[in-house]
Amino acid sequence: MSEDYADELRANRREKDEFFADHPQSPIPPEHRDDFDGLDYFPPDPDYRVEATVTVHDDPDPVEMETTASNPVRYLRIVTFAFEVNDEEHTLAGYRQEGDDGAIFVPFRDKTTGQQTYHQGRYMELAPERDLDDGDSVTVDFNLAYSPFCAYSETFSCPLPPEENWLEIVVPAGERAPDLE
Repeated sequence: MSEDYADELRANRREKDEFFADHPQSPIPPEHRDDFDGLDYFPPDPDYRVEATVTVHDDPDPVEMETTASNPVRYLRIVTFAFEVNDEEHTLAGYRQEGDDGAIFVPFRDKTTGQQTYHQGRYMELAPERDLDDGDSVTVDFNLAYSPFCAYSETFSCPLPPEENWLEIVVPAGERAPDLE
């Protein structure tokens, strides 16, 4: 991982901390903002910035995701990413809501979930510059994994990672669990 990348990652994290501390749309409840001194992150780690091979689902399957508010939300499984971490093969599904052509939503759990990271899982978003094709290679960067807004306040309803996106490995990258005590 280049020093430039690590510096860019730290700059993005500082920008997010400023948003969380000051912005009216911050998920941090107002009564906690005075004590908020930034999110907690794992150090940038190039081992968790991996190249993944894409499988596109031309006829995407609908997936009902439970949410923290218990009203399921429907997504379409549009791609599967296959990648290696520590010489082991893993896959994660990527989703979009019907009619959405924005970033690909990748919710996941791993062996840090409920320990060092938010107990309901974390999210990543991939924004490829063009439509993906079978066999394409994309970067999946767990250093960008983040806690959903419901980790900060129960007023948010967040989709829970479906079981197909539960990784049986430790991914010590990205955001750690928020400390709002």
